[in-house]
Amino acid sequence: MCGINGIFHLNYKKVDQNQLLKMRDILEHRGPDDAGIYIDNTIGLGHRRLSVIDTSSAGHQPFISDNGRYIIVFNGEIYNYQSFYPELKSKGIDLKSGSDTEVLLKLYELYGMDMLERLNGMFAFAIWDTVERKLTLCRDRMGVKPLYYCIYKNTLYFASEQKALFAAGVPIAISENGMEEYIFNRFVAGEETLFSHVKKLLPGHYKVIDEDGKSKTTRWWNLKEQIQNHSKIINPKEWFEETFFESVRLRMVSDVPVGVLLSGGLDSCSILTSLYHQNYKNIETFNISFSEEEHNEYHLAKNITEEYGYTFNHTKLENENLYQNLIETSYFQDEPIMHLNEPHLLAIAKLAKPKVKVLLSGEGADELMGGYVRYKALKNPTLLKVISQISSIETFNKNPRYDKLLRYSKIDNNPDLIIFNGSNIYPEDINSLYGNKIKPINEYRYQLLKEAKELYPKNLQRQALYFDQHTYMCSLLDRNDRCTMGTSVECREPFLDQRLIAGLGTLEDEWLFTGKKGKFILKTSMEDKLPQEIIDFRKIGLSAPWGSYLLKFPRFVQELDHFAKSPIFEMPFLENIDGSKLVAEVRKGNTKILPYFMPIFMLHKWQKNYYNKFV
Repeated sequence: MCGINGIFHLNYKKVDQNQLLKMRDILEHRGPDDAGIYIDNTIGLGHRRLSVIDTSSAGHQPFISDNGRYIIVFNGEIYNYQSFYPELKSKGIDLKSGSDTEVLLKLYELYGMDMLERLNGMFAFAIWDTVERKLTLCRDRMGVKPLYYCIYKNTLYFASEQKALFAAGVPIAISENGMEEYIFNRFVAGEETLFSHVKKLLPGHYKVIDEDGKSKTTRWWNLKEQIQNHSKIINPKEWFEETFFESVRLRMVSDVPVGVLLSGGLDSCSILTSLYHQNYKNIETFNISFSEEEHNEYHLAKNITEEYGYTFNHTKLENENLYQNLIETSYFQDEPIMHLNEPHLLAIAKLAKPKVKVLLSGEGADELMGGYVRYKALKNPTLLKVISQISSIETFNKNPRYDKLLRYSKIDNNPDLIIFNGSNIYPEDINSLYGNKIKPINEYRYQLLKEAKELYPKNLQRQALYFDQHTYMCSLLDRNDRCTMGTSVECREPFLDQRLIAGLGTLEDEWLFTGKKGKFILKTSMEDKLPQEIIDFRKIGLSAPWGSYLLKFPRFVQELDHFAKSPIFEMPFLENIDGSKLVAEVRKGNTKILPYFMPIFMLHKWQKNYYNKFV
């Protein structure tokens, strides 16, 4: 796991070493163990290393092929790299290290980008070909590892985090379309970002650029095609358990200690029970608790850890520590935080850092197996129309969850029911609250919805899962990467093995949506292994009581005064909002206002603690 960066001048200008080093070293938190650069006139590659597999100097990067033709900088892990050893040996290839980076480069020399289909891992890498003078950028199937790039003044810059691009001198400028999508859809999906000049390389894509600036982007992994071409799964429960256990086993490949990010919920506990039943010893688990019972799964995490004879580690985040973690995550994320649990995830990573270098996370289970309550609303859209007529019922007006359902029910077409299913603000709100009569463009989102409809015609629930797997889940993976790598800890997601992703996409609805909480196939696979309390416990996730924080903790009470006069209210889409009135509603304890308030509040903190550093 690492931070990578590079500069590729498309005007035959020589790379400035100091500029390359600035980019590289602003990513030191991603790789404190080693650092390297490679410069060849117009191209420069940088690398910060977090040593996880082959921690010796033999794994130093940039890694150069034996014949000197190819140079790679690689971020991530190839979990099945050792399975290629016999094949490479049969071709007379002797490896000089025990690193997966060397295996990856050898496979590229032999097969080019055709080798990608055979990799099981999370990765973002760049390979420079000194003969053909071309640069290849590549990203893993689901986008677990980030890769950003921009072309500015005839130069291509790329890096694991946007801040490295700004450190190189790329101007920081907020995109109006990006701001619109952040405010109304919670995050910017697809290749666009919050910034005008900066793009993401899409998951499952690679991009080849030559010295003349000609480029071609290829989608090397297409989930829709994978699902369509998948063979029928005869015994889903047996298939799932076997594949999931193997995925967990692969993600234990490491030369450093591996722990588990354990909320106490079904997903992370399933990972822990898989380790236990595969006889892994000396596992450390890491958990955060909350004073508010409705947000707390601490007791479940503690009990199962102790039952398995593992070591339980626990922290709590409140007041000044919470405030400081919010400032830190605002920096690590590069964009305003939107899941609202980023400070808590950072706290868990800080807790884990002295003991492990790798954490296993249950991310992805909800999007793959229908674990969000919001998917249930799509089972019967006609019922939503009935709900939309009952605004006079007082219960619906006072309960924030019912209020959200009522607002969602006013969406009058199926595409928007899916597009806004993961949002907190809906089309009618955009006009009434922000004075903006036009919905966000959301071009990439509608493109994905078209794929989803072709794959699952007339099935809104399955369309929403496919849609979330390419949008909402990507934002979660970005959050996980930044919060853990902010403390130099690697995060791995066993549910995101490509065999699980494609296979689950072929199963009948009953394997996903049966029961109150979905994820039926996971529950049935784990019911003879996990305590019934965990199987039956209400879904909490890593949710945080921000309504309480804002009123209870002094630093946040004080920050509300600054927020009321924030310069963000001069930005597009926010100029019609009265910050003082918002604060007054929060102080009255109006929890219904929080879905609108929190993104703007986090934008305010981000502008102060991130944006102003690079202007």
